[in-house]
Amino acid sequence: MPVLKKILPLFSYILHPIFISLYATMFYLFCKGNIFSTQEKYYVLLQILVINVIVPILFYLLLKSTGHVKSVMLSQTSERTIPLILQCFLYILLVKRSIVIIRYPELHFFFLGALFSAILALVFALFKIKASLHMVAICGFAIFVIGLNIHLQMHNPYWPALLILLSGIVASSRLEMNAHTSREILIGLFIGIMPQLLFLYLWL
Repeated sequence: MPVLKKILPLFSYILHPIFISLYATMFYLFCKGNIFSTQEKYYVLLQILVINVIVPILFYLLLKSTGHVKSVMLSQTSERTIPLILQCFLYILLVKRSIVIIRYPELHFFFLGALFSAILALVFALFKIKASLHMVAICGFAIFVIGLNIHLQMHNPYWPALLILLSGIVASSRLEMNAHTSREILIGLFIGIMPQLLFLYLWL
């Protein structure tokens, strides 16, 4: 359908990996709203916005101006090495200094899982194997939401169902844009899910 083909690519931008950390943090703060003050919520969101959104965007603009990357989608594996290394350092900064285990245990383990996913994606990129970073991010987020739903006894099937649906839409979007093959989508799905599942055992 022509309309569907026009709509699907929008999800690749709305659910771009760079925004997933912010979405996950907003969801976490919303679910545990009574524990944190409004001021603390804004402070945490500001940290995530700066460290995981603004810094990567500025770094991307620098890489693009020097010719190291061609587009925000990082379509070539050679373009992914430096951004993924940066992402790993930013995740380490978050779990060491900002999203500490004592104050934000569930979110801490989410970012640890995201760190391991980024490391795996980097290893694959070094071996010239392309994984869908969109799938890595959205699938990791989906597992986090499912875990929180169980852990906090929310008994709300709608959020997990929505994230699973969005994961399928993102996969369709990447295929529709010819950004990835089915194999690359599956690799991204695996890289996104496995670290989060492993860390679930530590906080669920």
